[in-house]
Amino acid sequence: MKIGLCQFDMVWENRPANQEKIAAMLENCPEKGKIDWLILPEMTLSGFSMNTQAATLDDKDTAFFSALAKKYAMNISYGGVQDGYNNLITLNREGKIISSYSKIHLYSFAGEAEHYKYGEKQQTFELEGFRVTPAICFDLRFPYLFWNAAEKTDIYVVIASWLAQRAEDWMTLLRARAMENQCYVAGVNRTGTDPFLPYSGNSMVFDPLGRVVADAKSVEGITVTQIDVNKEQVAKTRTRIPFFNDRKKAPPHMFA
Repeated sequence: MKIGLCQFDMVWENRPANQEKIAAMLENCPEKGKIDWLILPEMTLSGFSMNTQAATLDDKDTAFFSALAKKYAMNISYGGVQDGYNNLITLNREGKIISSYSKIHLYSFAGEAEHYKYGEKQQTFELEGFRVTPAICFDLRFPYLFWNAAEKTDIYVVIASWLAQRAEDWMTLLRARAMENQCYVAGVNRTGTDPFLPYSGNSMVFDPLGRVVADAKSVEGITVTQIDVNKEQVAKTRTRIPFFNDRKKAPPHMFA
């Protein structure tokens, strides 16, 4: 499976303008016909905004992504607010929604918890034969969320608006989640600036051993994985290095 990491400088709180940017990036991407799964950053059409009206997706926004999926015959994951939740939505090649995950860990330090509702349920879904578990930005700092789903996951997808000054944290945590759970991790972050902060991109894919499969660095545009993300590599790694055999579920008193 070829994964396209789409990182870009969002036009602040302007959904139509960001649709135009995404459409142009795809049209100009030399490998657009080879992408099986396109992944975009958190709150794709607005930037990480506490303006709920600007960040909330409407039917036209859903139709835009659905049309792209059908036009390029690819799966698409994107971010946006639905029913008061900060969501990661995934469409199949026919443009139909197959997953909508609500962010569980809201970034209260930036006031996110004051404007959006906490997600309550982790989920895993099937995509092109892969078992995919989604997460959004601040979720990445909570390893138990990933560990809980590790045995039924082939690839984690993490979309984000991660600050440039903490880029090392972002890359380190993505690699750690891949290594400790022995599966792929695809992380997509935005570039550019919003009215408050800069973002460095650094969208990446790591394999089950923590090796880099794709690295978008800080370049705006679409980076396509240069080698196939292969489900068999997950099973091979877990068989050859059977860490899961030593996994222990902590008894309740350990959390007291």
